[in-house]
Amino acid sequence: MIFGRKSFPAAVEAFETAVRARDADAAERAFGRLTGAVGRARDAELHAAGPRLASFLGEVPPGPRATVAVLVGACVERGADPVACAPAVFAGARDAFERAADFCTSWKEAGRGELPSHEGEGLEEADFERIGFEPVTAWQSLPEFERACVAMLNSPAVRRTAPGRAGLRDAVARAAELSGEPFQCLVYALAVLDDEPFVAIDRATGAGFALRASGIGDNFQLHTLLADALIGGGHLPGTPPSPEAVAMCRDRPGQTPTTGSFNLVGADGEWVWNEGSPADVPVVDGVRLVVLDPPPYERSWSAGRFFPGMTGELVLERVLTAEETRPLLAQVAQPRR
Repeated sequence: MIFGRKSFPAAVEAFETAVRARDADAAERAFGRLTGAVGRARDAELHAAGPRLASFLGEVPPGPRATVAVLVGACVERGADPVACAPAVFAGARDAFERAADFCTSWKEAGRGELPSHEGEGLEEADFERIGFEPVTAWQSLPEFERACVAMLNSPAVRRTAPGRAGLRDAVARAAELSGEPFQCLVYALAVLDDEPFVAIDRATGAGFALRASGIGDNFQLHTLLADALIGGGHLPGTPPSPEAVAMCRDRPGQTPTTGSFNLVGADGEWVWNEGSPADVPVVDGVRLVVLDPPPYERSWSAGRFFPGMTGELVLERVLTAEETRPLLAQVAQPRR
């Protein structure tokens, strides 16, 4: 069937009407129209559809609910208001992760062995009766909900103001513990810091720097931006990352090779691994304190953003005085590795 220019708004309306009327057959037909028409929708249509779909997401049956959440995410990526859309997506994701955790417990209690894939490999028809339709469906829906939530969390306004993040974080942590899956993208997205004060201290010279970070997804990105601010800014010796690497860690698409400038260490003496996130940096006297040591060996990686839709910022606010740096450095342990 070929849909006209207004097919997407009509499909949204038909789907909402069927869902709110609890008409399963009509909802299934309208859902097919909705997913078929979204690819031809104009930006203005998506702007309006995102909050509208989010407004009744909790009423959508469990089967298609995660896919509708992904559609809401697609609307946000094309300009729909993320703050209006995020609470419903977070609530749906939290419910899915909580039910998925129950699924993991029931699966193990039933002696079913290794957990099935989210695509259904390893599932049997009897599992839907043995464990329940909604827990099984929730387990299958997790990758879609993870994708939808990350689309919301790309927005700094959502990260700063949208309710529901703490409950979602707890639900994801429980599902991760029971399943053994890290759900890394969502865990890192929920941990992203905004307007977060950092202090970096060069151990060899005692030089200290007050910085502020926002939207940085992992410590590869943090490391590159630190080297740009401190070496590229002329405050520490060394070879700064290329302008291309820095731009790609901020807002330019793509990735490019770069080489590490430091070994990042926490005040507790533990290495701050590049594979971790800035939230891993321990807090000292109310700020995250990272110590800069010489790299013990050469490390190279592809510089860029962990979340391609998220703008990363690291601003050097000022150079600290020796009087400010000395008591902080006194609290820093020697590296433990």
